[in-house]
Amino acid sequence: MKKRVLVAMSGGVDSSAALLLLKNEGYEVTGATFRLHDAGSDRQTHTCCSVDDVDDARRVCIKLGADHLVFGFKQLFEQTVISHFVEEYLAGNTPNPCIDCNKYIKFGPLLQRADLLGYDYIATGHYVGTRVDESTGRVLLLRGKDRKKDQSYVLYCLTQQQLKRLKFPLYGYEKPEIRALCEQAGLINARKPDSQDICFVPDGDYAAFIERYTGKPDKPGHFIDCKGKILGNHPGPTHFTIGQRRGLNYSAGRRMFVLSKDMGSGDVVLGENEQLFRRELTAKDLNWIAFDSLQNSRRCTAKVRYSAKDVPCTIFPEGQDRVRAVFDEPVRAITPGQAVVFYDGDVVLGGGTICKE
Repeated sequence: MKKRVLVAMSGGVDSSAALLLLKNEGYEVTGATFRLHDAGSDRQTHTCCSVDDVDDARRVCIKLGADHLVFGFKQLFEQTVISHFVEEYLAGNTPNPCIDCNKYIKFGPLLQRADLLGYDYIATGHYVGTRVDESTGRVLLLRGKDRKKDQSYVLYCLTQQQLKRLKFPLYGYEKPEIRALCEQAGLINARKPDSQDICFVPDGDYAAFIERYTGKPDKPGHFIDCKGKILGNHPGPTHFTIGQRRGLNYSAGRRMFVLSKDMGSGDVVLGENEQLFRRELTAKDLNWIAFDSLQNSRRCTAKVRYSAKDVPCTIFPEGQDRVRAVFDEPVRAITPGQAVVFYDGDVVLGGGTICKE
């Protein structure tokens, strides 16, 4: 009897290829697309979860002879992803809603639906892999072979229960190979652009979205330097994040960057690029994949944002649910609210949320 796999489909080429590859391997596959918010029909917007994306996923399933299901998780998405995004920004942090979506939507509720419907596995089109550590029996999360597309950073929150039921058929492939595979199969989205923006903020204007969501305008404040000298005015601190240079609308005759911000006073501190570098960070809300908990200091590498290169560091346990990372060399723009993910070669050790100093 064929094993059954419920494949999370965004309507993009990667998740479509995941369904195609699993079908070719002999699995009984069904596509599952989420309706997470009230995004309309706009193929010019490089986001996911729109009406067009649902339609693209449905058409791929029809082409491949697979069933297609649509799950409505709008209320849960608003409660666990959107509201947290707004709360974090208002607290002066810079959250990553894709990580929250993976944690609270894509893998938890999807696995529950798979159990209710009698599926053996769930699958996604992420560029990562898994293997079993024979010495511990734990399932390890591995970076994708295509380092340019590796998505392990946003999956550090996966649990052992989830990893044991997950399939990542794109492991070992590079993006051009995936597009060619889908084109050969005659799939309509083989050349569809990758999603780039946050799905519920398609125009990228986070501050305007937060104002609409809360019904409250941002609090105007001052640009100041490290000594407290007022340099100019700005429309509100939610418009800015650590390390930002563009969009400041401030000219000092030299390049200035956001170093920090005070949500109480509304002050945003500007300074030189060199002032953005730090040697340490503390992270909370930890999830370890390679082991249950960090008991002793350990050498590894760490990424402090999705697009960053991982760099060598030593990590130290700090109580029950915190870790301190000390980097061999200073790291630029360590941003509270973002994730830090720790690696041992290609193996994801785990990660957490970067704390304020």
